Amino acid sequence: MTDQLPDGSAPRLHDVGRWISRVPLRASFRVRARGVSRFPLDGPVVVVANHSSMADGPILFGLFPRRVVFLIKQEMFKGVVGTLLRKIGQLAVRRGAPDRAPLLAAQQVLRAGGVVGVFPEGTRGTGDVAEAQAGAAWLARSTGALVVPVACRGTLRPAGTRRRFRPVVDVLVGEPFELPGDRGRQALVKATEQVRDRLATLVAELDSQRGEAR
Repeated sequence: MTDQLPDGSAPRLHDVGRWISRVPLRASFRVRARGVSRFPLDGPVVVVANHSSMADGPILFGLFPRRVVFLIKQEMFKGVVGTLLRKIGQLAVRRGAPDRAPLLAAQQVLRAGGVVGVFPEGTRGTGDVAEAQAGAAWLARSTGALVVPVACRGTLRPAGTRRRFRPVVDVLVGEPFELPGDRGRQALVKATEQVRDRLATLVAELDSQRGEAR
C-alpha cells in the first residue's frame, strides 16, 4: 500500500491501527457496511462522513481499502493519544478558528494521490448534516480529488438509554462525484452546499434502509 501520509507518520503503525479498527474494535459493534466496492482504488479522494459519535472515526478508519488521513479536532491530540494520532498520520484541526496548516498538509496528501477524511459538520451532533463547513469542498476543488460521501448510523446511543451490547452500526458508501472547478468565494459556497446535500441525502437513504430492516 502506497497511499501518502503526512510527514512524520509511521506507515506500519498506521496499518496496525487500521487492523485494530477492523478486528478488535469491531468486536464492540455489529458493523454492516454497504457500497465499499464503490471506493476508488487509486487517485486523490476526499471522504466526507456525517458525525454523531466518537466511535464514527475509529470505525471508518479501517473500513476502506486504502489508508485515510482524517482531520480530527485538536482537543484529541493530548498526551499518549495525541502522539499516537500523529504517528498514524492523523491531522489536528482547530474548530471555529482559521487553521490553514492542517488543510495545507491534507492538500499535500491529496496531491500525492492519497485519501483525506473530513467530517464536514465540524462537530458531533445528530448526524443529519443540516450544515457543512467549507474545508472538504476546498480540498477537493484545489486538488481535483473525487468526493466520496459516507453515511454512518448506529454509533449514537439514544438519550436516556443504557449502554448497548454490540449495537448494530450501518455504513453506506455513496457514489464518488466531482465538484465543479469554478473559482471564487461563491463557487466555494455552492460546492460546499453540493457536498452537504449529497451527504445528507445519503444519510436519509441509510435511515430509510435501517427503518425498513426493523
